[in-house]
Amino acid sequence: MLMSLAQWLQTISPDLGFLRVFQYLTFRALMAALSALLLGLGAGPYVIRRLAALKIGQPVRGYAMETHLSKSGTPTMGGVLVLFSIAFATLLWFDLSNRFVWIVLWVTLGFGAIGWVDDWRKVVRKDPEGMRSREKYFWQSVVGLVAAFYLLFSISESSNWRVLELFYAWVGSGFDLDFPPKINLLVPFFKEVSYPLGGIGFVILTYLVIVGASNAVNLTDGLDGLAIMPVVMVGSALGVFAYVTGSAVYSRYLLFPHIPGSGELLVFCSAMAGAGLAFLWFNTHPAQVFMGDVGALALGGALGTIAIIVRQEIVFFVMGGIFVVEAISVMAQVAYFKYTKKRFGEGRRVLKMAPLHHHFEKSGWRETQVVVRFWIITMLLCLVGLSTLKLR
Repeated sequence: MLMSLAQWLQTISPDLGFLRVFQYLTFRALMAALSALLLGLGAGPYVIRRLAALKIGQPVRGYAMETHLSKSGTPTMGGVLVLFSIAFATLLWFDLSNRFVWIVLWVTLGFGAIGWVDDWRKVVRKDPEGMRSREKYFWQSVVGLVAAFYLLFSISESSNWRVLELFYAWVGSGFDLDFPPKINLLVPFFKEVSYPLGGIGFVILTYLVIVGASNAVNLTDGLDGLAIMPVVMVGSALGVFAYVTGSAVYSRYLLFPHIPGSGELLVFCSAMAGAGLAFLWFNTHPAQVFMGDVGALALGGALGTIAIIVRQEIVFFVMGGIFVVEAISVMAQVAYFKYTKKRFGEGRRVLKMAPLHHHFEKSGWRETQVVVRFWIITMLLCLVGLSTLKLR
């Protein structure tokens, strides 16, 4: 918004040359992070008071850790603070004509709306199940598939007009069109190794990454500060990849596919980092507010979408290793319990408790130990992911 305003003012008065600073992506990214951080810190106390006044408190289930019983009643749905800060800062500082930022905002706010309904039913209507699983996955699929089909064409072309032309060509070919190699699955640490996906393969992969990341972050959000800091770190790392793929110079030098317009995602990633750090101020142990599904589902979906756009799905899988392991721990626990119950008549468990962070708590780790150690692991994994910029 401010970039468009600055350009308009320059056309009126050429003497306002200092406004050219708004054209610099790095400046706008820095200001987006600062804006989101200050907005989150400033609005945080008010949001927490309002959530408490509305009695939107986190219920603690009967089988939860004993150390978590004291958290009952802590305001939840604090993710609205994160999403508002991200949306405000992004809209303020990004190029409004950039289609990639708009699609990431669509996924973020779409998944946020799903999470908001789920949280509302749980804490306000006192429905312990919230949204039924089928209903939740249906709406997640709608948002994810819309994004997947749009990205199939927008990554391959440089403008929305060309996107429409490619779409019509795809339909006219009977859905059997050879897409540019930009949509191939890149293999990290190798210069020119990629796996051709094809149109349908790309859509399936994109859907799985977006919806999978959304639910994985949601499963990770079980301890004070556990999910938000890895989101900040992984999002910041993806911002670096966005800057590289959006630059014709850096992408050619580092042997990455050049995706015009993807660099603008650095503004969104910076806003997400600023908003996340502001939320961590209130979410650190002992938490004054919890993120809830409204924040966790949205942030996970945003990370997955950005990873797809910058063509770093495998690297995202590595950097978000904590999210991946948390999700796998739940799936393994449920699958093994059902299998053993069917075969032996009694359900057995792989872990003491799922997700994985609760297993470590049951093993004697304090909550803060689990959180900080998971942060350290995520930091190391992000460094491994960033190393693929040059080690290829």
